[in-house]
Amino acid sequence: MGLMAASVCVAQQPGEGAGEVAAKSAWLTLTAGQKGEVMQFAEPYKDYLRHAKSAMLSEAELERLARGAGFAEYISAAQVKPGARLIIKNRGRAALFVVVGTDPIESGSRMVGSHEDSPHINLKSRPVIDAPGSMALLKTMPYGGIKRYQWANLPMALVGHIDTVDGRHIEVSIGFGAGEPVFVIADAAPHSDSQLRSRTYTTVFGGEEMNPVIGSIPGEKSTVAAEVMTALRARYKIHDEDLVSSELELVPATQPADVGIDGGLTGSWGQDDKLSAYTSVRALLDVKGTPKKTAMAYVTNFEETGSVNNTGAGSDFLDMAFTTLLDAQGKPATALGVRTAMRNAAVLSADCNDGVNPIFPGNSENSNSAVLGYGVTVKKYGAGFDPNSEFEARVLRVLDENHIAWQTQTPKVDVGGGGTIGGFLSRRNMEVLDIGIPLLSMHSTYEMSSKVDLWSYYRFMKAFYTME
Repeated sequence: MGLMAASVCVAQQPGEGAGEVAAKSAWLTLTAGQKGEVMQFAEPYKDYLRHAKSAMLSEAELERLARGAGFAEYISAAQVKPGARLIIKNRGRAALFVVVGTDPIESGSRMVGSHEDSPHINLKSRPVIDAPGSMALLKTMPYGGIKRYQWANLPMALVGHIDTVDGRHIEVSIGFGAGEPVFVIADAAPHSDSQLRSRTYTTVFGGEEMNPVIGSIPGEKSTVAAEVMTALRARYKIHDEDLVSSELELVPATQPADVGIDGGLTGSWGQDDKLSAYTSVRALLDVKGTPKKTAMAYVTNFEETGSVNNTGAGSDFLDMAFTTLLDAQGKPATALGVRTAMRNAAVLSADCNDGVNPIFPGNSENSNSAVLGYGVTVKKYGAGFDPNSEFEARVLRVLDENHIAWQTQTPKVDVGGGGTIGGFLSRRNMEVLDIGIPLLSMHSTYEMSSKVDLWSYYRFMKAFYTME
C-alpha cells in the first residue's frame, strides 16, 4: 500500500492545516458511527443487486425505489415546477431521474450519468441445438468484454423476456429460485484435454464453444433438443419463432455476499456498472428540499458495447429530455436554448474502474492507480479525454469541502485503458468529469467493491447535485 501513497488524496479533516492530505485508507478516517453507517449502506445496495439481473430489471428496481421516494413518471408539462421529482423513461431500458430546481434549466444543471448494463451472455435467435453426448445446448453470443473461460463450470440463470406476435410480454427467470435448474458450460476433463492445452489465456474457449447445457433427456422418437423445445412451448405458450423477438441472457446464478472475514467488501456479478447506477439514483432520491440547479441522474444502456442503440448514451434521448424540460418551463424550447442548457450543465460520468490487484500489481502503474478502500476515483485519461482544469478544480473542491476520500486513476501506458459514456456527453458541449470507484475482478462473474468506497461515492454524488 505504501507504493500507492502518491495517488491517494483523503480530504483534510477538521483541524488539519490547509492543503494537508493524509495518504491512508478511507477506513482509517471513519468514526465508529460512520463505520456502522458504511456497513449499513451496503445492505440495500446488495438487495438492489439481487433484483437487477439485467438492464431492464435494474431499470424497474430503480424506478420502484424512485416512486417510493415521491418521484412520478413525466406525462405533462404541468409537472415541471421547482421541487418536482420526475422520471423521464426511455423504453424501460434507460431513464432520466430529475429533481427540478428553482433556476431555469437553461442556466445550468447538475447531472450524474451512468450505465446499468453489465457483461453477460446473450442467446441467439434460434438457440436450442442437439450436440454430441446426447445433450441439448444453447447457442450464445458474448455481450461486453468477458474472459470466456470464467463462464465455464459456472451455474447460470436465464433471465429476460419474450415478446410474441400476438402481443404478449412474457417474463423469463430460471435459475434463481429454490429448486430451479441452472445452465452450465461444460469444460474438458484433465483426463482427456491434452489436445486443448496449447490454447492461450484468451482462447481457452472459442466464441462458438460458449454453449451451456439446457437438456439431456431424449424422447422415444425425438431428440433432446426437440424435447427441450416442446417443454419451452408448453411452459411459455409460445411458438419457436417467438424466440426471435426475445431478449434473453445468461447471467451468474450467484447472489451478492460480503467478502472477507471483516466484511469490508461486497462481492457480486454486475457491479460494473450497476453500482454507479444505484448510487447516482440513490443520491438523487436523498437530496432534500428544492435545489437551486436542476439535478438529474441519467441511467443508460449498452455501454459495454459502445453505447449504441436508442437506449444508449449515443442516442438523442437526452436531447429530447432537455427539450421537454425547457419547453415545460414557460417558453418554447429552441435549438439554441437546448444547446445552451447543455453547455451550462455540469456532469459526472460515473463508471467503476479496475483497482490494483493484490496478485497482479504489475498490471497497474503504482503512482496513479486506484486502490480499494481509498475512496472515489478521479479518472485522468489524457489525450484530450479529460475536462478543462477549471471544472475539475470545482469538482475537487466538492470532495475536499465534504471530507470525502478520493484518489486518481490513469491506466498503465501500453497495457490497457478504459472509457465510458462521458465522451457522448462532452460532444454535447457539456462539462464532464469521469469518476468511479475501483473493483477487483472487473468484468468477471463475481466482482468485488469496497463498502467504504461505495459510501464515499454516494456522498460525493449527493454533494455534487447541490454544487454551486
